[in-house]
Amino acid sequence: MRSVLNTIKFIVAHPLCSGRPLSALWRYVRWQAESSIRHELEFQWIAGAKLVVRKGMTGATGNIYCGLHEFSDMAFVLHFLQPLDNFVDVGANVGSYSVLASAVCGARTVALEPDPTTIEFLTRNVNVNRIQSRVTIIDAALGATQGTADFTIGRDTRNKMAKADERETRVVRVDTLDEIVRDAAPILVKIDVEGFEADVIAGAKNTLGRPELMAILIETVDDDVRHTLNSHGFVEVHYEPRSRVLSQTEDQAGRGANFLFVRSIEACTERVKRAPPRQILHQLI
Repeated sequence: MRSVLNTIKFIVAHPLCSGRPLSALWRYVRWQAESSIRHELEFQWIAGAKLVVRKGMTGATGNIYCGLHEFSDMAFVLHFLQPLDNFVDVGANVGSYSVLASAVCGARTVALEPDPTTIEFLTRNVNVNRIQSRVTIIDAALGATQGTADFTIGRDTRNKMAKADERETRVVRVDTLDEIVRDAAPILVKIDVEGFEADVIAGAKNTLGRPELMAILIETVDDDVRHTLNSHGFVEVHYEPRSRVLSQTEDQAGRGANFLFVRSIEACTERVKRAPPRQILHQLI
């Protein structure tokens, strides 16, 4: 019951739902009914993009209820990326960000995901959108050095590097961001690895110094990560999708699901300002 109440609170408070809460709640009720009958559904999303979704996929179902599960972060991706840009999706899960980047924006994506069940749905979401030529899926985790590690499986968005006493794990390949993007520097990187972001950043020192990299979305930031990003010229900003304004701040109030760091507020603002509007639910963003 608590989980249901938390979901309803999230939906009603979501920026894309707050003006029409009854419509949003209807989408939630309809999804619960349909997903109890059908094993999975193909969801028509944004600008012709689709998602194959199964009950229990927290992030993906949030897109059904609210249009963009992570409003400001996903809107930034939609407004920032342009055709043929290079995007890296670290911890891609079933591919929500990868689909936005490549199916909607036309960018080239490297999507990293080490859970086999999740990779299956990531691959299906790439295939159903016919973006195989734009998305490279890599079965690996990222870390500070190359090697192998135990990784949890079957936890949807909560899969992570495993602790010694955890069950339901598999040994996965671990690579570094520097190695993955050695031949094609990204303009945007999204890192969502359930608390192991510092390890990914530790393996990205060369990438952080490349001028092509303009922005980083990262879920967890400690003092060391912040210092590393700042030392490479990145500053923390908030993004307001409706006005398309980037404002420098370290205040956590109003922050999206992830931290957003950019190298140049002016250059990123120029990009987001000239992006076409996207229709999400009944709104142009």
